[in-house]
Amino acid sequence: MLKGSMPALVTPFKDGAVDFDTLKRLVDWHIEQGSHGLVPVGTTGESPTLSHTEHEAVIECVVKAVDGRIPVIAGAGSNSTDEAIRFVQFAKVIGADAALVVTPYYNKPTQAGMYAHFKALHDCAEIPIVIYNIPGRSAVDMLPVTMGELAKLPRIIGVKDATGDLARVSAQRITCGKDFLQISGEDATAHGFNAQGGIGCISVTANVAPKLCSELQEATLAGDYGTALEIQDRLMPLHQSIFAEPGLCGAKYAMSRIGLCEEEMRLPLLPVSEPVRALIDNGLRHAGLLN
Repeated sequence: MLKGSMPALVTPFKDGAVDFDTLKRLVDWHIEQGSHGLVPVGTTGESPTLSHTEHEAVIECVVKAVDGRIPVIAGAGSNSTDEAIRFVQFAKVIGADAALVVTPYYNKPTQAGMYAHFKALHDCAEIPIVIYNIPGRSAVDMLPVTMGELAKLPRIIGVKDATGDLARVSAQRITCGKDFLQISGEDATAHGFNAQGGIGCISVTANVAPKLCSELQEATLAGDYGTALEIQDRLMPLHQSIFAEPGLCGAKYAMSRIGLCEEEMRLPLLPVSEPVRALIDNGLRHAGLLN
């Protein structure tokens, strides 16, 4: 089962190119730190600015580096159904454990259009699919009733829910069933998400603090919400500061501060501003990750 803390991996760059050596080191570090799975080439992995060749090369690198030690959920979303089919089929061929597919952005399909999109992806390859519902970025919101219809398909196994609406978890338990995997896509509410019935978080902050994020998830899954809340209190300033500007930019700055990778990213994104750098430094210190 996919559960626990699963970092939405950044894609490290060096001089404009993907830094595969650093990517491999990050994979090993995350496993050592207790991450329960890895999610390469999501939005945090800068999928919008990777070429198709780079997209597939990053997924292949992560799958090979993981070597079966923890699950890999390959980012495979697109607002083009044909393009998403390519990525889903590649994820299957290369040996990923599941594919993460965002609701089609910019096109603004109807609920019926979203169902047809995901049905086509379900039918194109024998690999489990996790829906990624993030209305703030995609401009469409997959409603629980639509998700419930998709949940009837055997390979539509769960959702990464970034609506920020904790009531959605209960609503989706009604329409999708209790065995449908509900995974938070928002760090700041991940603690409460699991209390409602969630089983994990695909996390941006876990790029920086994987051990703490893993421990928080393990505590909630054991029903120890008191311990989890103490960890959340340590992490909350870091969550807030990383997302003060685009989250991957904040994550890469924080990672550079603790020696994990370069801060480099691709335009149109820029390094975080000086005031946000100060906030992130304070968040790192509050979490005990920076002296």
